[in-house]
Amino acid sequence: MSYAIFYGPGVSKDMSRLPREVLRRVDKAIVMLGQTPRPSGCKKLSGQSSLYRVRVGDWRIVYEIDDARQRIAIRIVANRREVYRDL
Repeated sequence: MSYAIFYGPGVSKDMSRLPREVLRRVDKAIVMLGQTPRPSGCKKLSGQSSLYRVRVGDWRIVYEIDDARQRIAIRIVANRREVYRDL
């Protein structure tokens, strides 16, 4: 069962600023989310109804899962110091 992946506004621009090696690792993690939306190590964000986060080194991918439609919406890709400021 695979999920469709959608990017929120500004995510593509944020990802274009990542260093090449980090971008490759983040991209791989996002593709894996399509197959396994709740991988080991993912955390549900407290205070948020349906947001989860996955760690990729010092970077975080914050995403929302819609099981009914089998969709994953990537909301934020940012460094761990900055990711929670935008929520």
